[in-house]
Amino acid sequence: MLDFYRHNARWLCGGFLLTCFSGFGQTFYISIWGSEIRGEFGLSHGDFGLVYMLATLASALVLPFVGRLVDVVSVSVSSLIVITMLSLAAVTMSYASSLPMLIAAIFMLRLFGQGMMTHTSITAMGRWYANNRGKAVSFATIGHQSSEALAPGIFVALAAIYGWRESWLIAAACLMLFALPVIFLLMRVERTPRSQLKEANQANEVGRQWTRNEMLADPCFWLTGVGVFAPSFIGTSIFFHQDYLIEVNNWAPSLYYNSFALMASTTVAVSLATGFAVDRWSAVQLLPLFMLPLGLACFVLGAFSAPMTIVAFMILLGFSYGMTSTLFGAIWPEVYGTKHLGSLRAVTMSLMVFMSAAGPGLTGWLIDVGIPFAEQLIYMGVFCLATIVLMSIASRLYQRRLLASSTV
Repeated sequence: MLDFYRHNARWLCGGFLLTCFSGFGQTFYISIWGSEIRGEFGLSHGDFGLVYMLATLASALVLPFVGRLVDVVSVSVSSLIVITMLSLAAVTMSYASSLPMLIAAIFMLRLFGQGMMTHTSITAMGRWYANNRGKAVSFATIGHQSSEALAPGIFVALAAIYGWRESWLIAAACLMLFALPVIFLLMRVERTPRSQLKEANQANEVGRQWTRNEMLADPCFWLTGVGVFAPSFIGTSIFFHQDYLIEVNNWAPSLYYNSFALMASTTVAVSLATGFAVDRWSAVQLLPLFMLPLGLACFVLGAFSAPMTIVAFMILLGFSYGMTSTLFGAIWPEVYGTKHLGSLRAVTMSLMVFMSAAGPGLTGWLIDVGIPFAEQLIYMGVFCLATIVLMSIASRLYQRRLLASSTV
């Protein structure tokens, strides 16, 4: 086990850093400045949710086309382009002085942060590894949790000293002066494993290699998507309205933001464990399990308001994120192959971004019309439990398909 991490340290660390620095385009980070943005631009919760939804939807529409970049150029070159554009997005956010400029900044942050940084990392892990794909994906995805644990506290402190707009300039500097050179140096040599021929045969030649159109025409893909893409809607909605939750529940902001470290540590542990489980059994067999902790997290946050609610919620959300992030990276190459993985993942990332766009817009509008977010969370919890049945059906269908393919 340790030999795997030691021999592949450079590529795993490169994938980790890509997901880590994607945090500047993730909802948990952008929403930290939600009250400042609403105040400066005169937006209500619903208005800001609509702005966020429009910008994110636009990024979701563009992502399938931009995402094919990973199939055309090397991971290192793709990383250079994406990191540079994310840095430009951070600068744009710092200087945004009008609503169109704000929308453009959020569009770029979502496209190149949440979208392309994550897409580049997980596509590389899925393509470069077969027998150890679960471990590789799980290691790369804990970059998200590291970002969630560190970025809020660090940049809120910097904003208190320099201002929230200036903190975006500091973020751009971090991307260009640290992330870009380090990730390029780590990724500039494409992975060539010792078992190259064996692993390439397993990853690319055995079984059907689906194209993007074939995957989109597959009913199993959409059945799976009901559950797989739901956490983006739910998680983004929760983090987008974190200021609202703090205010309504009368929580101390410091208690809430410090709890990110608890969620992050839980996610890391569960993500690594899920990676080993994927390599031991398969992502397909684990598919029915991952929506349970998210459903419980929604029930806890919707039904209770005591300060200890934050602890229980963050632990449950950590379980959900840990399982989801690893399964999301492993399930598609497992069932649809790796030959067209960049194109396939660009579509799945686009759908994930689409769901993350719909969440803030819809839930913000519901808050404005008088439906408390706590009540909305209860319905989300019910939906999560219902999807467990659908994921069980999808899992059985995938297992039958893979078994039939292996016997041909």
